[in-house]
Parts: sequence; structure tokens; C-alpha cells
Amino acid sequence: MQSTDLGNKESGKLWHRKPSPAARDGIIVNIIHSSSDYLPKVLRFLNVAFDSSGDCLIAGDHQGNIYVFDLYGNRFNLVQRTAQACTALAFNLRRKSEFLVALADYSIKCFDSVTKELVSWMRGHESSVFSISVHASGRYAITTSSDTAQLWDLDTFQRKRKLNILQSVGIQKVFFLPLSNTILSCFKDNSIFAWECDTLSCKYQLPAPPESSSILYKVFAVTRDGRILAAGGKSNHLHLWCLEAKQLFRIIQMPTKVRAIRHLEFLPDSFDAGSNQVLGVLSQDGIMRFVNIQTCKLLFEIGSLDEGISSSVISPHGRYIASIMENGSLNIYSVQALTQEINKPPPPLVKVIEDLPKSKLNSGGLKMKVTSGRVQRPAKSRENKIQARILKQDLTGNFENKENEVSDGLNKKRLQILLKGYGEYPTKYRMFIWRSLLQLPENHTAFSSLVDKGVHVAFLNLQKKYPIKSRKLLRVLQRTLSALAHWSAIFSDTPYLPLLAFPFVKLFQNNQLICFEVVATLIINWCQHWFEYFPNPPINILSMIENVLAFHDKELLQHFIDHDITSQLYAWPLLETVFSEVLTREEWLKLFDNIFSNHPSFLLMTVVAYNTCSRAPLLNCSLRDDFEYFFHHRNNLDISVVIREVYHLMDTTPTDIHPNGKLDAFVALTKGQYPVFNQYPKFIVDYQTQERERIRNDELDFLRERQMVEDMQAEVDQQRVEDEAWYQKQELLRKAEETRREMLLQEEEKMVQQRQRLASVKRELRAKEMHLQDATRRRFLKLQQDQHEMELRRLNDEIERKVHMRDQEIATTAKDLEMRHLELESQKNLLRNQEAVAKEMREDADTYRRKVDLEEHMFHKLIEAGQTQNQKTQKLIEENLAEAEQACLNADWRIQALHKQRCDDLQRNACYQEVAKLLRENRRKETEVLNAMVGEGAKKWEEAKEKDFHLKSEKKASALSDASRKWFLEKELDDALEHAEHPYNTVPRCQSGQAASGYVPRTSQLKDSSEVDSSTHISLNQRRVQWDTMEQDLMERVRNLRQRLTAQARNRCRTPHLLAT
Repeated sequence: MQSTDLGNKESGKLWHRKPSPAARDGIIVNIIHSSSDYLPKVLRFLNVAFDSSGDCLIAGDHQGNIYVFDLYGNRFNLVQRTAQACTALAFNLRRKSEFLVALADYSIKCFDSVTKELVSWMRGHESSVFSISVHASGRYAITTSSDTAQLWDLDTFQRKRKLNILQSVGIQKVFFLPLSNTILSCFKDNSIFAWECDTLSCKYQLPAPPESSSILYKVFAVTRDGRILAAGGKSNHLHLWCLEAKQLFRIIQMPTKVRAIRHLEFLPDSFDAGSNQVLGVLSQDGIMRFVNIQTCKLLFEIGSLDEGISSSVISPHGRYIASIMENGSLNIYSVQALTQEINKPPPPLVKVIEDLPKSKLNSGGLKMKVTSGRVQRPAKSRENKIQARILKQDLTGNFENKENEVSDGLNKKRLQILLKGYGEYPTKYRMFIWRSLLQLPENHTAFSSLVDKGVHVAFLNLQKKYPIKSRKLLRVLQRTLSALAHWSAIFSDTPYLPLLAFPFVKLFQNNQLICFEVVATLIINWCQHWFEYFPNPPINILSMIENVLAFHDKELLQHFIDHDITSQLYAWPLLETVFSEVLTREEWLKLFDNIFSNHPSFLLMTVVAYNTCSRAPLLNCSLRDDFEYFFHHRNNLDISVVIREVYHLMDTTPTDIHPNGKLDAFVALTKGQYPVFNQYPKFIVDYQTQERERIRNDELDFLRERQMVEDMQAEVDQQRVEDEAWYQKQELLRKAEETRREMLLQEEEKMVQQRQRLASVKRELRAKEMHLQDATRRRFLKLQQDQHEMELRRLNDEIERKVHMRDQEIATTAKDLEMRHLELESQKNLLRNQEAVAKEMREDADTYRRKVDLEEHMFHKLIEAGQTQNQKTQKLIEENLAEAEQACLNADWRIQALHKQRCDDLQRNACYQEVAKLLRENRRKETEVLNAMVGEGAKKWEEAKEKDFHLKSEKKASALSDASRKWFLEKELDDALEHAEHPYNTVPRCQSGQAASGYVPRTSQLKDSSEVDSSTHISLNQRRVQWDTMEQDLMERVRNLRQRLTAQARNRCRTPHLLAT
């Protein structure tokens, strides 16, 4: 078997010569990972997994180092350092170089073994992941913890589904069935469900196992074709389920040595089409047994009681088995080498028996007839007798006595000869030889009954007295000592028993049964008479040692006596620790090779030899402390010299003082039950037991009372502590309050200062704001003033223009009136002239008429008769002609008046249109002014209320002014009318008929003149009313503007006063 230590190497070869595994163990290579620290230690491998090819495997240790081992290429590589222990591995993904590792922080990571980079990091578990199952396609993976199982998509590394369960029902395992899309979930209540991978619908549930063989399933295994499920637990029974028929079809009972099954794994075969027939069963004793599930035969096994297996994985093609051993190393087994013994042809049936010489046969030697150890058919001779082997006897002519014969065919004399020749037994076979020499019965049932009694009360607090770093070693030591105490009551009171048993516990910590039986055998044989003077050291044994020492080295003994050094100092420390304190591991193993191979007195002689071989340093010691130090620490002494000295003492010591005659010969433990051990003063032990019980009761009472006192004291202390804490708390609160008050005062001062600063800042900001507002207000007022001044200028211009237009119109009207008055005056003068002419003409006419009348009267009288009618006709024609002439004059006059009226109407209409246009423009500008002043008007409502009285007084004044102006205008109008009517009133009326006839045109003229005057009066009244209305509106607007300007001036005068305050 080759062994490889990885050390600190990141890559290298697995083996340096071609491995040739033996059929006995089949180990190709043993891989160890030890650190290179000052105190080297083995880094334990925790998990291992094969890839899909089966020629490459991956393993991780408890420090997070992950190695890839290429069995085909004979290489190993460190691919990752995770810095935390891995709890599960998977190496059969779709991408061949990637692998999954579950870590102690409950996460799962995917790494690439070639690039050594992190591919993905998956989280979701809340407890440790102990299983990773990958689908046959490599696309999906199921990770299982105690409380949940999760399905992952390895293409996207996203979680697809999560299986949640009740806390009362835990998960044992969830995995894919090979070559199918079925997921099998196994729970702690023995329920097993099958699920469809794609739809996650339940396909079926396996029924409950029969009550006659009901076990709690812990481990599971499935054949490559997915038809058979093997399940096991804390029992030696295996249940085989047919998943097609969904029923339990076989129960296999393992050997009685198997009490619990830790792991199951089917061994693949290239020629069984996936229906695997060989099942590997790893039991509690660390041995993995491979059985045929059809024939129920044990084929082979790997591991041993000394080198147990913790877990195993079989490669997919069935060539290799990778096992993690209990010591933390990794073993690679060759299945071909392990099955070589099975597959080889059977041995020949005919065997030759050698004949011994007659002298030897006649010497009365014992013949032993045994059948071949291998199971085969018995070969029959012609006489139908079974062929038998005759063991060759020793040619010395004398047979060994019963004492020299040990189990397993080993001879004690030959072993002693071998031991004397080499000085020690081979390391590989030492444990086997010891077990053979001590003839250990391996009473599993008896030892289990002792262990089942639990930890003895005397060793409950063992860790306080012996603080062992390894918890496993402490636990094994505690169980071994408890078993010894349950076996015999003396051992519960033996103070040096832990020192005596510890080296054997450390040596056999992986097999507690062997450890117990070795210690028990040591006590029965090599510790004879040790307990006769209990509880004192064995005075008789120490006296034997002192007698032998006195015989062989009187000087040394005299030196011990001179310095008051007794055998309790130079002999008893070596015996009670069985030399474990003064020897190294290799020296101790070498010594006990000789002790177990000789008479029990050999141990006592070893004490003497150790002292005599160390006489030089011992003779130089003079202080007791030096002697104590010497017998409790390692010294520069060759153990081979000591052993040779022991053999010399054994041979040269006289019989009367030789311990050989006072100690019994070796007696092995009995099979089935352990012998009764009562070689001690029972009354002392019983007395001590009684005293111990009494002391224990007293101690319990004392402890009870002390507990009460302690409780009361604790309550008092608690009360005092609470009071002190309360007072301290109150003091702290007071101090805190004072501190808070000081802080509040400081904060208030700071707040006041801040408020002052803030107030000053606010004042500055307010002053700046007021300055800004003042500047803005001044700019705004200046703007408004400019706008108002512009508006006033515009209104003044408009008023001046309108006044100028009115003055022009008034002047025009006055001119028209003057013209009309001139016309009237001219007409009046004309009429006066006409009247004067008419009067003269009338006078002349009257004179002429009188003359004519006289003439006519005379003529008429003359021609009175013939001319009367002609006169009337002539008179009528004259009257008609005068009327026609007067009508023509009247018509001309009326035509002229109408033409004048039409011209006046056209001129008045043009004036009206111009005034209306001006009014419209004025209204538009007034609307703009009003719109501009709406905003300002809203602000001036309050001022408007204050000035309402002033406005009313102004209105009253304006009304009085209007009334006075109207009265003036009406007076002037009446005067004008009276003036206009005066000419008509001064015209004299004619009394005569002639004047009456001449007054007809004048009357018509006066009538026409009155009509013109009335129309002129009407037009003037209308125009006067319009101009009065316009004048009132303009005066009202001018008054309003003056009021607003006055208010603004007042505000400007008031604003500096406000700013000053």
C-alpha cells in the first residue's frame, strides 16, 4: 500500500510507482493531508465525489481545501480554498469541469476545476446541506437539508421549487432516481414519496414497512436502473423495495456484529444492465461489507476495527471505491483486486497429506483435523471419507504446552523469539498480535450492557480533572472508565485508573470494546495484588521491586534511602502510568510488545531496570523535587537497553525474591461474560462506599443547605445589588439630570445667542428687505407717478384738445350766430328799408291813388257805365299777380332757408361724428386707464372709504358749480332768445288795408325767420346738453385723477415715516 501526503503542495503525483493493490485489502493509495505547522496535524477529509467518467474524483477537508484526484493521469490538484468546511459535493454536472460544493454557512457554490473560478453562488437554506443530487442530464440539482429541499436549474442557477415540511417531520434524503425524471423524497417518519420532475406532481407513495421488521430509515441506495431501493437504519436489517411494484420484496439480516447501518451504496457492474446485485453496507464498526442481495452472501469487506471507514463512494463504472477513514485520511480501493479472490477458479479438490517420520508419529504427538477455511464442497475418496489436513508438528519433538498456544494459530514462543530478534512487532500487525496474545474474547453483548449503564457518577466531571483537548478521546476515556467501574466497584474509587487506561484509550479510540478488554486484561494479570492495600499503594508489589533493586543495585537503593526516597516515589509513578509519562509513543509500544509477550512479572522488572539504567542521573540527584521530576518526565534513555536489562533481570534474579513466583500466570478474559473481579479488601471498599454514600448524602444536605444559604445570600446580594444599582441609578439619574440641566442651560444660552444672532440677522434681512421694498416701492411709485403724469399729460392734452375743439365749435357757433344775427340784422334792415320804401310807396301810392282815385272817380264817373267790369277784372288780375310775385319771393326765401338748414345739418352731422369719434377714443383710453388702475384701485379701497366724504363734498361743490354754470348758460340763452325775439317785437303793424296787403310777405318772412330760429334753438340746446354732459364727465375724471394724485402724495409722505419708525 502506498501512502501520499499532500502537505502544502497544490499539485503532484498520487503515487511514484505503479500501484499493485493486494487482494487482502485492495488499497491503491492512502492519501493524507497534514499541515506543515510547528505541531503538524492531520487535516480530515469530509466529503468525496466521483465525476461521470469515474476516473476523477473530488474531495474536501474540514478547512475548505478542495482537491481533484485524477486516477487515470496519476495527478492531484488543489482547485479551491473555501476557508470553511464543505458538507456535500457533486462532480457530475453537464459541464464536466464544474462542481458543486455545499459549505458550512448553508450556501452552495459552483466552481470550475480548470479555471478555479467561482461560477455561481446559491443561497436559500437555513441549515446545513448534507446531500446534493444531480439529474442524469446534469441540468437540475436537488440540495437537501434537515428542514427543506430545493430544486435548482444549473443552467441559470436559479431556484425552481422549494419543499417545505413541518418541523415535526424532518427530511432524511431527497434525490433523483437514475436514468429517469423521478424525484424520491424520504422523510424521518418512514414515508417515501415519488414526484415527477417536470410537473412536480406526486406519482406514488410506498406503503409502510411491516411492524415485525419496522425500522426508522436513515440511509438509502438505488440501483442504476432505478428499480430497487435499499433502505436501512439503526438495525442489522436491510429492506429492499421494488419501485415498479411499489412493495417490500426482501428483508436481509446482516451479521450480529452489525447493530446500525451508516451508509449504503450499490456496486455497479458493466454487464448487469443497471440491475446491480452487490450492495455495500457500512456499519457502525467502520467496516463496509459487500453482499449479494440475491444470494445474501458476504462477498468481501473493506475497513477494519482499527482503521474504520467514515463514508464511502463508488465510481460510476464500479472500478474504484473512495473511502474516508475515521482518522481523516482517504483510501482508494480497487474493486478488481477485492473481487479477485471471488473470481479466481476454485482450488483443487485433491490435497496431498505429508507423512511425518515414524519416530515423530510414535512420540505421542497430538493430531488436529480441520477442514479448509474456504467454503467448498468436501472431496470424497473411494471410501467416501472427507479429505483432511494434518498440521505439521514442530520437529523439536516436544509439543508446546497450553500456555504457549494463542488464538488465530499464533505461537507465543515463536513470537517471543521474533520479538527478541527485532525488538518489537511490526507496526502493521501489532494490534493483531496484541489481541492474539491477550486472547481477547470480544464480548460485544457484555460490553454493550456495561456501556448501556451510562457514565458512572465517579467520572461525570472527568474533564475538570483531566482537560483533554479532543472531545472524542475524552468521551471514549469516560465510557471506558465507566464500563470498568460498572464491572467492579473498586475502579470507581481508584484515583490512578485514568492514568492507567489513557494510553490504551488513545491507542484503541476507534474500537472501544478492544480498549476495554485490553485494560481489563492488564488489570487482571499485570496488576495482580495492586488492590490488596487499597486505598494505599500496593506495598507488597513495591516491596518486591525494592527487594529486586536491593539485590541488583544496592548502591542506588542506599542512595534512595539516604535521601528518604521510597518505592512510592521511584516505582509507583511508573506503575500507575504504565510508563506513559516517561516514554514516547514508539518506545511505549515497543515496551508493551515485550510486556504482553512475557510473564506479568515482566512489568515489575521493567521498573527495576528503568531505575538501574538511570542510576547515573539518579545518583546525582539529591532533592526530592528532582526525583519527582525525573519519574514524571521523559528522560534520555534508550528503551532497547532497558528491555535488555529487563530480560537480564528476569534471568539473574534469585527465585526467592523473583516476582515470578508470587504472581500468577497469564489468565485471559472469559468468553460470553467477564469474570468477577474482587481482588481487593471488600470491607474497605464497602466501608468507603458507605462512607462515600454518607459523605455524599451529607454533602447533598450540605449542598442543599448551602444552596439555600447561597440562594438567600444571592437574594440578599441581589437585593443589595439591586439597591446599589437603584442608588447608583438614582445617582446616575441625578447626575444625568444635572448634566441635562447644564446641557439645557448651555443649550438655552446657545439658543438665546442663536436667537440674538438670528434676530440680528432678521433685522439686517428686514432692513435689507425694507430697503429693497422701499427702493422697489419708490421705483414703483416713480413708475406709477410717471405713468400718472403721462396719463395726466395725455388727459390734459386731450382736455386741451377737446376744450380747443369745443372753443372752436363755440367760436364757430358764435360766428354762425353772429352771421345769423347779421343776417337777421340785414333782413331786419331790409325789412325796415322795405317798410320805409313801402311806406313811401304807400304814401306815394296813396297820394297817387288818391289822385288816381280822384281821376278815376272822375274817369269812372265818366265812363262809369262801360268800364265797371274792366276795373274788376283788372283788379283781380293785379291781385293775382301780386300774390304770384309774393309766392315766388316766399318760395325763394324758403329755398334759401332750407339750403342753409341743410348746410347746417351737414356741418352739425360732421361735428357730431367727430365728437363721437373723440368720445369713442376717449372711452377706449379711459378703459385702458381704468384697467391699469384696477389693480391700484383694489389697494385704494380703504383710502377710498376715507376719502368718500371728501369725494361727496367735491361732488356737491361740482354740483353747485354745474348748477351755477347751468343757470348762467340758461340766463345767457334766455337773453339770446330775448335778443333774437326783440326784432320781431319792434316791427310795427299796419292798420290800413293797403298796408295789410303789403304785409303779407313780411309775415311770411317773419314766419320763416321764426322757424329758422326755432331749429337753430333746438340744435343749440341739443349741442349744449351734449357739451354739458361731456364737460361733466371730463371734470369728474379730472377730479378723480387729482384725488388719486393727492392720495399717492400722501402715501409717499407717509412711507418715510413708517420706515423711520
